[in-house]
Amino acid sequence: MSGDPDVTALLLAWGQGEDAARSQLVDAVYDELRRVAQRRLRAERANHSLTPTALVHEAYLRLVDQRRVQWRNRAQFFAIAARLMRRILVDRARARAAAKRDGGQTIALDDVDVGTAPRNVDLLALDSALDRLSALDERQGQLVELRFFAGFTVEETAVALDVAPITVKRDWALARAWLFRELQGSNA
Repeated sequence: MSGDPDVTALLLAWGQGEDAARSQLVDAVYDELRRVAQRRLRAERANHSLTPTALVHEAYLRLVDQRRVQWRNRAQFFAIAARLMRRILVDRARARAAAKRDGGQTIALDDVDVGTAPRNVDLLALDSALDRLSALDERQGQLVELRFFAGFTVEETAVALDVAPITVKRDWALARAWLFRELQGSNA
């Protein structure tokens, strides 16, 4: 993500009730949100009903409804956007699973290189495992959301979580290993 200092200023202005800042913010971040959505949807089933544009628009509708958020910076904004996209995709997977009773859709679990990692993981199982991980270690849960769902780099994740990049690398390795073990157990 390129650092645009105007995004933080727009977020702060929006947080103070300036509606014009919200529309300027959308213009400033729309393309980047679309790239995040494209990365997410690339891991989904081929005939997914959502397009990147539709996912961004649905996330945007939820973003503008965030009244209690104290906007701090660009990284926090994208972290919340990634979390909302995750929720949208999980909600759709649940609805699809309920309709078909086929166990849900599968997605690729990128960068899991522990042992013989499966290429596809049930999105609902991943969401449940991520919730359990967050209960054990909130920062690791946030890290997975940022790296996996938002596509943040190590450096961007470090800024968003206010930790050193080496901490992100260590926690990322631990979180991937933990998720891999959890997801293997759910497939057994």
